[in-house]
Amino acid sequence: MSEIIPFEVSWDAAEVEAVLDRVRSYPWPPAPDVADGWAYGCDASYLKALCAHWTDGYDWGAAVADLNRFPQFTARVEDFDLHFVHVIGEAGGRRPLIVTHGWPGSHYEFWQAIEKLAFPSRFGGQAADAFDLVIPSLPGFGFSSKPTRPIGQRTTARLFNTLMTQVLGYDRYLAQGGDWGGLVTSWLGHDHGAHARAIHLNMIGFRPFGSPQDEAEVAWIRRQQGMMDVLGAYFRLQASKPQSLAWLGAGNPVGQAAWIAERFHDWSDLRAKSMDEAYPKDRLLTNIMIYVMTGAFTTGAWYYRGLLEEGGVAFKEGERCETPTAFANFPGEPLYMAPPRSWAERAYNIARWTEMPRGGHFAAMEEPDLFVDEVRAWAKDAG
Repeated sequence: MSEIIPFEVSWDAAEVEAVLDRVRSYPWPPAPDVADGWAYGCDASYLKALCAHWTDGYDWGAAVADLNRFPQFTARVEDFDLHFVHVIGEAGGRRPLIVTHGWPGSHYEFWQAIEKLAFPSRFGGQAADAFDLVIPSLPGFGFSSKPTRPIGQRTTARLFNTLMTQVLGYDRYLAQGGDWGGLVTSWLGHDHGAHARAIHLNMIGFRPFGSPQDEAEVAWIRRQQGMMDVLGAYFRLQASKPQSLAWLGAGNPVGQAAWIAERFHDWSDLRAKSMDEAYPKDRLLTNIMIYVMTGAFTTGAWYYRGLLEEGGVAFKEGERCETPTAFANFPGEPLYMAPPRSWAERAYNIARWTEMPRGGHFAAMEEPDLFVDEVRAWAKDAG
């Protein structure tokens, strides 16, 4: 069994100051003088305000303290040192739940949900609803070690199953994820159903075999193709030539921040919230700093190429994820809109489907209370 080593985030003051100096000296390029600057990429006025706060208002020392608020560790699994938060809550070892983030998020996405999931009685809930939480950083992301070449989500699922079963000793567990975490979680259900007894997704990853079977499925595919034309350029770049983006982003914290902030803007439910209401600048900057300070901007982009090199997400005839699967549809997801249930049911054993009232792609960060309530309800159904 791999040794479990306690871990603490530590950012060198000189390295942080070098980052802030690059932000201060950034040579701002021209930006279109239009009403909706987001239509062309990251909005210039928003990015300048974010950078001003970064250099003059962001307390990075407090951010490090916050990142060390929950117990975290590393363990060697195959060729990786996997970083993970491990909170043994009121469940006392009896209800393990692995929660997996995606790109351009991080394990920090779940910070507002951790205590409520692990210690519900502190918030007026029932201790019986508590989980033992395992929240890893994807390989190549955050404080996990970096691959030497792109790997994908199926490999990650194998690593995470080993972490849960052989390193932490949880023979049976629940799993939840969105974005790439949703696909990792899907592979946990597909390949490791003997251990992942039920899974919960807030983004559908697998694609069933065959053609669409009714008008609703055809309409959904057409919409997805259209939205990918409008908002999917990042995907095509990162899945084909991710190193080109790495050359642009290296040593350029403002460029990295713009690339990440654009995703948070474009994928979130901003129908009734401003960007700052959805993601206070301190919180968004901490997520960005995890990328900047660890070099994960490069290997995080590689993860898209890893998808293709591992074979993608389309099933062969007769293939399906048979592990009981729950899906929560957060309706403010502009790009990755949920498919019709009929489509999902040909790829998954759908046991629960919840239409959420609001929220988007980064569900736990946008709507932590809704996320917590939904995960608790699903776990009760899962038994």
